[in-house]
Formats: sequence, C-alpha cells, structure tokens
Amino acid sequence: MKGIILAGGAGSRLYPLTHIITKQLQPVYDKPMIYYPLSLLMMMDIKDILIISTPHDIPHFKNLLGSGNDIGVNISYAIQPEPKGIAQAYIIGEDFINNDHSMMVLGDNLFHGDFNNFRNAVKNQIRNDQNSKAHIFAYPVTDPQRYGVVEFDKQSGKVISIEEKPAKPKSNFAIPGLYIFDGSSSKRAKKIAPSKRGEVEITELIKSYLSEGTLKAEVINRGMAWLDTGTPQSLLEASSYIAVLEQRQGLKVACLEEIALRKGFINTKQYQRRIDSLPNSYYKEYLVNILKEF
Repeated sequence: MKGIILAGGAGSRLYPLTHIITKQLQPVYDKPMIYYPLSLLMMMDIKDILIISTPHDIPHFKNLLGSGNDIGVNISYAIQPEPKGIAQAYIIGEDFINNDHSMMVLGDNLFHGDFNNFRNAVKNQIRNDQNSKAHIFAYPVTDPQRYGVVEFDKQSGKVISIEEKPAKPKSNFAIPGLYIFDGSSSKRAKKIAPSKRGEVEITELIKSYLSEGTLKAEVINRGMAWLDTGTPQSLLEASSYIAVLEQRQGLKVACLEEIALRKGFINTKQYQRRIDSLPNSYYKEYLVNILKEF
C-alpha cells in the first residue's frame, strides 16, 4: 500500500502564522506538524510515501525530510499548483499510486493512540472483505454539524449515507482526514467535475464507491485520539495534548527515528548515524536515551 500526505492549501485560518510557511510545518509542541501524519503512515507499515504541497513549500519539506532514507522510508514529492480540492491529490499522484491501494492522511490531522490494534483491524478488514474497495473512518464527536458525517451499519460497516456539515446529522460520527482507496482512485478522481467552488471534492470521490456498494466505514475506537490542527485554537490544543503526554510519560509522540528503529526500518548503526547528524538538542538527547534500550 502507498501512502500520501496532502500538505497543501492556503492555511488562511492560521494567518499570519502561515504568511511565511505552510501550516503543516508549524510546530505542534516540539515537532513540525508533518511529523504526525508521517508517523501514522510509518506505524501502518507504509514505506512508499508521497508528500503533496505548494511550489513554495516543497523545498522546505525536502530540506526537513529529504528522501526519507535516514528513517527507512522512500519519500517522493509532488506540487499542487493551486488548492483545487482534496481529491485532486489522486490526480496529482496518479503515477505514484500506479493502480495500487493507497492510504491518504491530511497533513493537518493528528492521530495518536493504540496504532497496533488500529493497524491490525484495518488490515484484517481489507484482507477479509474482498467486496470493499474503499475505507473511510468514523470518529464520534459531540458537534457533528461541523464535519462531514457518515451514517453506516455498525455490524457490517457498510456506509448508508454521507453528508457534508448537515443541519440535522443522521449520526454523531465525523469523517476525519484519513482515507484508503483501491487502485481506481485516480481514474475516478479525474471523472469528477469541479464543484461550485472549483474543487475536486473528496466527498464526490467517496460517493463513487458508495454508489457501487464498495465503501466501508471503520470506527476509530476509544484508544485513538483525532485532532484537527487547522485553527489557532485547535493548534494550541494539539500542542497542549502532546506536551502533557510527553511530560507525563517521558516518551515522545511521532518521533520518526524511534519509530523507524522499533519497527526495523533501520538498524542501530543507521540510527546512530542519524543521531550524529543532528545538532545538540533535547530531541537528540531523547534519541540517545532510546538507543540504550538496544
């Protein structure tokens, strides 16, 4: 399975923070925001990853992450000239996807929790249900009117309806920015007519699977937290959440080098070389301490 991170957009809700640099490079406590969606893909055992961003910001992502070799993954980059909708990512990334399954996570979405159970549940569902070509995720919220809302059969996971910011939601399950589609995603996206706001809407791509009966919803259980970091308030809340976790436990969230080492993407020698390349910092001290366990 391929991985995609859509890290484009104007970030207008975070202005003036985003006047100089994109929101996905803003700090969430002690790491750039992009570390969090990237860590999710790594925890899902995905090594081939495409980052899509603006012409202005792609060089910054390359400077931060490079080829991904230091953390045992392969990172490619693609430009989104203008923000023309989330589903545009599947058109831009058509050659990268190459008719394979893909998991896309939006660059301003933060997931944290029991990734092992989450990963196993998703993989088992995909493996055991050959009739499903697409999977979206359902997260219970108290204010579903603010989100895209999914109504689904809780026994089978079969999706019944999808509504965008409904006045009277049919469920309290929001759709977070995480999607798994089969290899037909790019072809489907190219057939979608732009909406009134000139965007290739992700809702329309999802509905193309819904109309075939090949769309399933996976509930994100209580062991997982989902935070959207697209506003000043939510960015602050996400930073506070990560700060409390790390200070209480003494363990870092979304530490890419640690994930790579623990999952066997890199060995201890490669890990040590990565440490040696870093400037003196609290982050480097943490990596040194992790190595003592091996």
